[in-house]
Amino acid sequence: MARRVAIVGYAQSYHQQDMQMTREDMVFEVARGALHNAGISREDVDTVITASTDFLDARTISNLYTSMAVGAYLKDESKVEEDGAFAAYYALMRILSEVHDIALVEAHTQGSVVNPHLISSYTVDPLFERQYGFLNDISAAALQARMYMNKYDVSEEQVARVAVKNLVNAADNPNAHRRMPDMTVEEVLNSKLYYDPIRELTMSPISDGACAVVLACEEKAKEITDNPVWIEGVGSCQDTYIRDRSLYKLDSLQKAAQDAYEMAGVSDPFAQIDVFEVSEKFAHEELMIYEALGLCREGKGKALVEKGVTGKDGEVPVNPSGGALGADPICATGLVRIIEAAKQI
Repeated sequence: MARRVAIVGYAQSYHQQDMQMTREDMVFEVARGALHNAGISREDVDTVITASTDFLDARTISNLYTSMAVGAYLKDESKVEEDGAFAAYYALMRILSEVHDIALVEAHTQGSVVNPHLISSYTVDPLFERQYGFLNDISAAALQARMYMNKYDVSEEQVARVAVKNLVNAADNPNAHRRMPDMTVEEVLNSKLYYDPIRELTMSPISDGACAVVLACEEKAKEITDNPVWIEGVGSCQDTYIRDRSLYKLDSLQKAAQDAYEMAGVSDPFAQIDVFEVSEKFAHEELMIYEALGLCREGKGKALVEKGVTGKDGEVPVNPSGGALGADPICATGLVRIIEAAKQI
């Protein structure tokens, strides 16, 4: 990248099932917290990017109501639909354009307001799948999990090990929704079955939460902090509709990772990267993510978790924060992963 950009401040809420504050208060707290963490004021910010969705906020033009809370009053402002990681990506591009020097990125969801699993059914093909009512995020994940598990002979116990790893890790995270330090494989396998093989503890919880990040160009970053977290590589790739792609591999993630590695000069991610934070809404997805990120060959993700390679004290820790299984405030989850990775540096 011609211009270097760094993370210079961040904040996140204590993610929970039913946060006892308004959405606006939740947004205000993390925005103020991120600015305080960076040691700057609202006046120093050039542009504000937010991430939310009208569906999950249960109101139209939802970002209109949080503009004041996030500090965007009389400032350049834009909204990214749903994913906080994309909002950070957009803010990065705005700074790289040299139009702005400092960006505040905020993302939030109150899952207690509207059931996100119900909302997910409205994202499928309206002329076929939606009419039958059998496809939503959980049932689609179940199809994916069973195809992957059958192809590579992955057992439910091996998938459960991912859940145990992340739920135990989340117990040490003060911001996590789930805190289960004594979780076992047996408890995971005995949890409620939703769609075979998806169980309550192999899927992310419905969380309320928010987070915010401050990005700055190199000149400003060095003025703000002695320890900027530089963004060395990024990648983005959107996959085709669920009917039209392979379900037992993550082609879009593999392409995005390759682009990010190339930009950052990474040729061997297993050897060169110290820690990974990934969004695994379902436990089996983390095994697939290992493979897409180039940490192992296809179908060998199970070996990494069985040998403890991706544990907190393993060779390549993955989700020491607990990941999405520890907390999943949907629109904020991707941005939370960025924060948790930055905290490790």
